Amino acid sequence: KRINTLGIGHIKIGVSSTLCKHMLLPYLKSFAINHPHVQISIEIQPTIPTLKLIENREIDFGLIAKPDYIKGLILTDIGTITDTFAATPAYLNSLMERENIALPEIFSYANLMLLDKENLSRRYVDKYLNYHKLDTEKALIVNSMDLLIEFAKTGLGVGCVIKEFIKDELDDKTLVEIPLSTPIPSRTVCLAYLDNVPLSTAGKLFVNHIINSITS
Repeated sequence: KRINTLGIGHIKIGVSSTLCKHMLLPYLKSFAINHPHVQISIEIQPTIPTLKLIENREIDFGLIAKPDYIKGLILTDIGTITDTFAATPAYLNSLMERENIALPEIFSYANLMLLDKENLSRRYVDKYLNYHKLDTEKALIVNSMDLLIEFAKTGLGVGCVIKEFIKDELDDKTLVEIPLSTPIPSRTVCLAYLDNVPLSTAGKLFVNHIINSITS
C-alpha cells in the first residue's frame, strides 16, 4: 500500500546522449519533481542497442527515432526532428569565394561532416545523399551529434545536424542552414516499450506523465 501510495519504484530508460540532452531531460525534470520516490536509471545507447535492451527486458523504455515497423512494441510519439545541413557564415563565404561558386554548389566542394554509418540517423540521411549523388567518401565522420554540432560551429565544414538542436545557433547566426532544393523529411521521436509486458506502477506513472505533458 505504501509503495502504491508514494509511487515508489524504479524505471530504466535507454536513449542516445543527444536525445537525452535535447528531448528527454525536460520530461525527466518534471517527472522527478512530481514523483520523487521513483528511481531513474539511464542507459546511454544508440537506437539499435536500445531496441535490443528493450527486447531482452533489460530496460523498461527506449527513446528512439521511430522505426518504420517494429513488432511487439508500443510507440508513443513525443516530437519530431529534422535533418539539415549547417555551417558557419565564415566557412561558407570563404568556400564560395575560394572556389568561385554559388551556395547551391557547395556540396561538391565543402568538407562534409556526418555521423558514422552505424547510426540510424546517418542511414536515414544516406538515402537522401545517395539519391542526390552527393559524395561522402571524404566526409569527416563523427560518432556524436553534439560533437558534430560543435565541429560545425568551429568552422570545420558543413555538418549534417538536427535542426531543432541548433535553434539557438541559427537564431544568433552562429550557424546558417544550407537551403536544399528538396528538404529531408522530418522524423518522429517516440517512447518505445514492450506491449506484452505489464508496466510496473512506476512505469505507468512515467507513461502517463509523458502523455499528459504532450497533450497539456
